[in-house]
Amino acid sequence: MSKHKPAPATKPQDASHQLELRAGQSIELLKELHILTRDGKLNQDSRRKLKQVYHLYQFIDKLLKELPLSEAGPSLADHGAGKSYLGFIVYDLFFKALGRGHIYGIETRAELVASSEALAQRLGFERMQFLNLSVAESAHSDALPEHIDVVTALHACDSATDDAISFGLQKTAQHMVLVPCCQAELARVLNQHKALNLQRTPLAELWRHPLHTREMGSQLTNVLRCLYLEAQGYQVTVTELVGWEHSMKNELILAKYTGQKKRSAAERLQALLEEFGLQELSHTRFKI
Repeated sequence: MSKHKPAPATKPQDASHQLELRAGQSIELLKELHILTRDGKLNQDSRRKLKQVYHLYQFIDKLLKELPLSEAGPSLADHGAGKSYLGFIVYDLFFKALGRGHIYGIETRAELVASSEALAQRLGFERMQFLNLSVAESAHSDALPEHIDVVTALHACDSATDDAISFGLQKTAQHMVLVPCCQAELARVLNQHKALNLQRTPLAELWRHPLHTREMGSQLTNVLRCLYLEAQGYQVTVTELVGWEHSMKNELILAKYTGQKKRSAAERLQALLEEFGLQELSHTRFKI
């Protein structure tokens, strides 16, 4: 009795390619972003990178679909865009098929802005614009519209995340997607008044040692940001950006505008600023 030969096994790399790439996705873009190799293959590192992008995109895709339909389409501003990795993927997976809407990549490094502009032109991504501006400068730039639907800031260092929040408030953003990074400003203030606070309250033991000062400053910064957003009329969700295990900066803050300003959040914000000796920030970063 003859035996049937088993079908040749599919190479794991090829299977991953078929399973993980989405219909209509630009292969040229993925090669330019080094997610795919030049011969169109996915290696282990690029599969991990793609998983990370898809995980974050799932959040943004949902937010974009929640927006009311308009003739102009949705607008998204990506602060600290770098190589505009996120902006290109969102455009490719959402804006391209939609046929309308606009993405603005905001970045201080002129060479990255130039390379992103060149790539968008090669790919025919006409509704992407790249601006050589800081986050703070972008809030006053005529190159951006008065209203932006979605504001993203991924690993915008130190107070740049606060500038992105300020930008979102000014532009009446419906959604903000923030992954804070390197929150050093508040740690510096804590360190500056450390001796006084150690005399004033036993809570100062939480940041007496330099390592704890840095960690406490980072944690407290994000808590204050969340309270500030709630006080300004946003519903806030804090979660972990799964798949970014290589980075400890994986806290994801999602803010959705409701228009319901929480008085209790404003009061708690002020109370925390006073408790930690940070009253000066109530006139700058957290001005209600």
